[in-house]
Amino acid sequence: MPEHDPIGQSDAVFTAPPIAHARFTIGDVVRHRMFDFRGVIFDVDPVFANTNEWYEAIPESIRPKKDQPFYHLLAENMDSSYVAYVSQQNLVRDDSDEPIEHPAIAGLFTGFSDGRYALRREHRH
Repeated sequence: MPEHDPIGQSDAVFTAPPIAHARFTIGDVVRHRMFDFRGVIFDVDPVFANTNEWYEAIPESIRPKKDQPFYHLLAENMDSSYVAYVSQQNLVRDDSDEPIEHPAIAGLFTGFSDGRYALRREHRH
């Protein structure tokens, strides 16, 4: 006799979604592929983890897939500093070796060396 199967899924096979590998890590300086801004990564989501309203506000012609890493950036452009949420497909490594001038940098990172920032000890897991 089969084991108790309360949801009737005994014949179902679980298939895990493909695992997306993050190309970047916390402290990396990156720039957007299409828009003129750059930033330092301070958090990584393995897949999209923002609101549907945010996602739907992106024009469909440039809307990224949700099943890829998304990065939280302390970002800057020529006019301002802000926080950005960007898909992996829209980021490239920034090779300028120039620091980011965001006011929140000092609260999260200790220094800038070799094109990346070191995360403060109290923020490490």
